[in-house]
Formats: sequence, structure tokens, C-alpha cells
Amino acid sequence: MSAKARWYHRLVRRHPDTMRRRLRHLDPQVRRLGLVSLLADLSSELAYPLLPLFITGVLGAPVALLGIIEGLAEATASISKYPFGQAADFSGRRRPLVIGGYALAAVGKLVIALATSWPIALGGRVLDRLGKGMRSAPRDDLLAAAAPGDRQGLAFGLHRAMDTIGAVAGPLLALALLEAGLSLRAIFALAVIPGAASVVIILMLVRERRTEPRHEAFRPRLPVSPAFRWLLLGSLVFAAGNSTDMFLLLKAQETGFSASGLILVYVLYNAAYAAASLPLGGLSDRVGQFPVVVAGYAFFAVVYLGFASADSRQTIITLFAAYGLYIAATDGVGRALIGRSVAAGERASALGLFSTATGLATFFASAVGGVLWSAFGSWATFTYAAVAAGAAAALMLAGSRRVRDPLTTAEAGRPAIRD
Repeated sequence: MSAKARWYHRLVRRHPDTMRRRLRHLDPQVRRLGLVSLLADLSSELAYPLLPLFITGVLGAPVALLGIIEGLAEATASISKYPFGQAADFSGRRRPLVIGGYALAAVGKLVIALATSWPIALGGRVLDRLGKGMRSAPRDDLLAAAAPGDRQGLAFGLHRAMDTIGAVAGPLLALALLEAGLSLRAIFALAVIPGAASVVIILMLVRERRTEPRHEAFRPRLPVSPAFRWLLLGSLVFAAGNSTDMFLLLKAQETGFSASGLILVYVLYNAAYAAASLPLGGLSDRVGQFPVVVAGYAFFAVVYLGFASADSRQTIITLFAAYGLYIAATDGVGRALIGRSVAAGERASALGLFSTATGLATFFASAVGGVLWSAFGSWATFTYAAVAAGAAAALMLAGSRRVRDPLTTAEAGRPAIRD
């Protein structure tokens, strides 16, 4: 029997169950956390597309302040993820941080809805993003703890799909409410409701198995897992070129899209992301997370080269749909790899470190992308990102040699790592 035939035989023999059956056997905790994220993302995306109009039109802030507000808000989210991840590991408690994070986000949106000046809106936005930083790593650790090693990709894929359904519904609901004649302030107030509902669901339905608190000194450290280190290195190279999605919307605007059209192509991207997250997450459990992430980075490079040369609305629409496939192959799958390769007790720290490091690298990429756009045009920004993604894919491909056969290690219940 050939090597290829033996691999296929193992795949069929060890994974005879269907996607539906595998989903049915997932811990209910995974679906509950997915519902929490769906409601929270519905709350966020209901408000986010309208935030620039609210701050400049209702509160009278100059346009230049938008960048400062968003920069401070996103920096807060990125920087806070690692310390809150460490706090979850050192305390052995993740649920209180998840509850606090989602509650802070809801309070932040309420502050924005009641704001009478832009500094108050800035405070609300920072509270919202601090909540995101507080909850992200502990929540992902709860997800990883609820799924066996050979279903980490499926669990994170389901969670990403449900989260992104909220991101699809939010902007569409915002458009409908605007068409119904509601004011921006009223829409921001309504956005608090699904955010508060997410907190109620955690309080009522989400439980955790507490881990043993760590007693050594509280200090930053890199997990020993080689798979995590290769993933972090490759993702940092990728993030150094992966600038803000605002550049994609700006490119669409240049091609002739209206404000409503921009929202709709953004919804299309999220719809593709939601549709592909579950099957790609399940696929990663069968073939390994590294190959799926490598393919995602390579696909991103192709899509961004397409944006560099795109000059028609039809091309832009196609590229936005394709862009959703890249993130479906990398976002939840990357977290699943961390869940499989890092031991409980330092997993939340690893998830937080990964998010903080790549988030800060993305800020650098956005600054470089803006300079390139101003100096040479949009093609330079997208080409730079494509080159970084190609380099990241090559680096991850080299690192994948450190990863064992995922089928064998999942069955054995060990992390898929060579020592």
C-alpha cells in the first residue's frame, strides 16, 4: 500500500463520524460560549459602523480625532490581553474575567450612548475594548478546556462561525434601524441590550473546571511549546504586513462604492468568514492546524495581490468574499493549535501573549501601510502585505516539520509536538 493510501486509510478509519455527529458530541459549553460571542459581536457591530458618524456628527468632534480614539481603544484591547491571560492562569479562574470583560463592553456602549462630548465617548470606547482584552484569552481557554485534542479545530471553528454571524447581523440591523428613522444615539442605546444578554447567559449557563493556581512569581514568559513558538513567529511576520481592514474599505470607496455599499461588502466578508470557519476548523483536526494556517497565509497573499490591481466593483466584491476564507483558515485554527500544544495552566497566558503580540504588530503594519499608500498608492500597501504573508507561509511551512502527525497525537491525547 502506498504512503498516500495508508494516510487515507488512517483518516477514514480514525474519523468515520460525520461533521454533524462530531458537532453533536461537542461539550455544550462550546455552543454556549458561541452564543455569548454571537450576542456580543451583534452588539459591537451594530454600533461600530456608525461610530464615526456619531462622534463627528452628533458630538461635533473633528475627523482627526477619530484616529486617536480608535488607536487608543485598539491599543487598550491588544495590550491588555496578555496580562489578563496570565491572571487567569495564576488564579486558576477564568469565568470571572470572562463575565467582567463582557460586562465592561456593555457598559462602554452605554457610556457612548449617553455621551455629550467626545472625551466621554473616548472613555466609553476604551472601556469597551478593555472588556475585549479582559475576556479574550480566558474565554478561549474555557473553549480549549471544553474540547478534546482531536476536536479543538471544530470547537474553535464553531465558535468563530457563531461569533461572525453576529458580525453579519449587526451592520444589517444598523442599516434597517437607520432606514426606520432611529437616531444614532438610540441605536447605540439598543446595542447595549445584546451585550447585556451575553453577560446573563454566562452567569446562568457557563461553568468552568477550576485549575490549580500557580504560585511562582508573576512574570512574562514564553511557553515551552515549539509549535506555539513557530506559530507566534510566523504570525508576527504576517501581522507586520496585515494592516487595518479600513484600507480595504478605502480601496472599495475608490472603486465607486457608496456608504451603504461599503457596509454590504463588509457584511459579505463576514458572511464568507462565518460560512467557512466550521468546515476549515473541522478539517484542521484531520490534517493538522499548521497546514491550514499555511494555506490561509498563502491565500491572503493572492487576495491582497488582487486588491493591489483591482479596478472594478465586481473584482472588489469577489475579493471581499475571498478575504473571508483567509481569516476562517487562520483565526480559530491558530487558537486551536495553541489549545492543542500548550498545557493547561499556561494556555490562557499563551493565548493572551499571541493576541497582544500580533495586535501590536498590526499597528505597525497599519502605520507602514498608510505611509506606502500616501507615497506610492494603494498598490504598494497591498503588495507589501502580500509579501509579508508569503514570507509567513514559508516560515510556518518550515516550522511544520516540528509537528507530529496530528491523527496519531490526537488519538494519544498528547500535544502534537516533537520534543
